[in-house]
Amino acid sequence: MTIEALCASLEAILFASGEPVEANKIAQVLGVEEDFLHKVMKTMQDKYDSPSSGLQIIQLGKSYQLCTKPVHAKLIQQALLIRKNVPLSNAAMEVLAVIAYNQPVTRAFVEQVRGVDSAQVVSSLVEKGLVEEAGRLEIPGRPIAYQTTPAFLRTFGISSLSELPSLPNEENGGQEDEEREKTHNETV
Repeated sequence: MTIEALCASLEAILFASGEPVEANKIAQVLGVEEDFLHKVMKTMQDKYDSPSSGLQIIQLGKSYQLCTKPVHAKLIQQALLIRKNVPLSNAAMEVLAVIAYNQPVTRAFVEQVRGVDSAQVVSSLVEKGLVEEAGRLEIPGRPIAYQTTPAFLRTFGISSLSELPSLPNEENGGQEDEEREKTHNETV
């Protein structure tokens, strides 16, 4: 298969999918090595990076997706008469943070961290496609575990969870907590 034919096949697969496709699956279908596929994808990303293209190929973890460039979002919404999504509530952002930093987690874990019932918020995030079921835990009751989705990565403009900002306690090794406790003990 020529490079041109390979690029055309990749483009067709990504376009038809409409969702992220794992690189190893694409490589298997096309009968090429995964390392070679990544090189071809880089070439295609560079091609789509030109100002004359309204599309881009983005990498989400170990997957690729063909999508429109963000600069065209408003025009696309107007053309398709798509209503803007309602912004996420503070509760939804809290639940997303708990799941993103600790995944996979159960709803009970989220509720324990937040201290309030989170069933409705988790269900809402599943409906929005930002969170998905990650299977069931092998403990009594077999609760559902949740994890973030590729849509979560796209929504927040990151390509992997490693790009999430550090938690405050992680940045300074928990020094803030130690200093706060020390100050509290000195005043008591």
